[in-house]
Amino acid sequence: MEKSTDTSLYLRVSKQDKAALEQLYDRYEKILFSFLYKMLEDRGLAEEALQEVFIKIWRGKGVYDESKGKFTSWLFRMAQNTAIDLIRKRKKPSVPIEEAAQMVSNDKPVDQQMEWSEKQEQIQTAVQHLSAEQQKMINLFYFKGHTHEAIAEMCDIPLGTVKSRIRLALKKLKTSLHGMQERGAYDD
Repeated sequence: MEKSTDTSLYLRVSKQDKAALEQLYDRYEKILFSFLYKMLEDRGLAEEALQEVFIKIWRGKGVYDESKGKFTSWLFRMAQNTAIDLIRKRKKPSVPIEEAAQMVSNDKPVDQQMEWSEKQEQIQTAVQHLSAEQQKMINLFYFKGHTHEAIAEMCDIPLGTVKSRIRLALKKLKTSLHGMQERGAYDD
């Protein structure tokens, strides 16, 4: 069977062909989710935005014109616009995790700001004590937003191994952070 082009699939979707929509979704959901997750830094919002993009395509809200550029450029622009709309709707700006600590309100007492800074350092230290493979799994799953299945495919390892490494990493993090708390490294 010949692989359909994006344009031919899009034209079929515009005629309400569900199979064509499924093919487009299967072809782009992983990369679009990754793109949206990096932009929104919220798994739930990224999933919502992804769903919204394909609903718009199905309902014909955005019209692709092949003479104006590649389908993928149009699709990613639609995804970006959808993400921006969701941010505005929720009035919750997306902030990179590295900048979150810098955005601590100055209205809070200095001791609270210091406590947050210390907790952040402890978490970073605990993550650094994980094995390289566990750090990679935590990064791909929690910070990059990939699914267990996508990680298994990317790393060429069984799905069960991915789940086990993530579960063990979380268990080690919990133990490590609990130990730090008991030793007085930080208080709740």
